[in-house]
Amino acid sequence: MKFKKILFPVDLSETSPKIVPFVSSMAEKYDSKLHILFVARAFQYFTSIYVPHPSINKFEDEIAEGARKSLRDFTKKYFKDPESIMTAVVKGDAAEQIINYIEEQGIDLLIMGTHGRKGLDKIIFGSVAEKVSKTTPVPIMLVNPYKVK
Repeated sequence: MKFKKILFPVDLSETSPKIVPFVSSMAEKYDSKLHILFVARAFQYFTSIYVPHPSINKFEDEIAEGARKSLRDFTKKYFKDPESIMTAVVKGDAAEQIINYIEEQGIDLLIMGTHGRKGLDKIIFGSVAEKVSKTTPVPIMLVNPYKVK
């Protein structure tokens, strides 16, 4: 099997760098084009509780812009050839957007962590890895960042 395009979704938490060696190894082994995706949470549901829609849009745009800068910094710090990596920031539900990206970009392999953020974020948003692993149309490599030595 040949993996021409590998997707590595990140949440830019402290666990993301722990998965990089697995991603780099697979991309190198298969001479794959690497895609790194960050999904900024959408906050449309706050419009129903009297938060002005323009304020929410501005906040989401600022999050997306900050994520673009953080992704550039992340790729420069952790990858040998950051210019060859395709990065993207999209807004929405993380699991849905990862699946959409896989389909739109013709991704062949998904590599992601079993855990990202912890605590309240996980309780509110649920496990992205769990949702994605149940619906992904491509092979997936799940890495537990807390078991990596």
